[in-house]
Amino acid sequence: MTENYTDRPTSESVRIIDYEEARVVPGIVPETFILVVRGTLPYLNMTVRLSPLVYIRRPEYWGIEVIGSLHGLGLTATAPYTVSLPLDGVLGTRGIEVIGANRTEQIAVP
Repeated sequence: MTENYTDRPTSESVRIIDYEEARVVPGIVPETFILVVRGTLPYLNMTVRLSPLVYIRRPEYWGIEVIGSLHGLGLTATAPYTVSLPLDGVLGTRGIEVIGANRTEQIAVP
């Protein structure tokens, strides 16, 4: 029996987290772009990454989640973070949508 991916259990160590700023900058190669997101870690030992959603068809704005994962107990101190993601293969027809715990923001990309 084939199980649907969305029917699988969710992880307890991974969460969508807040971010403060998201911007798209040009890449080194012409017509390429990089998403740069910055914010404050809720736990000092948290790892942050940008995780594009999976689509069957190319959407207008491709969703990209700001994900934080904890390894062990969370150290209750904060620290700034900056993460980036090349947008090759994860651009919607109009741009991207950055999805955080505190807000969602659509960014048009030429």
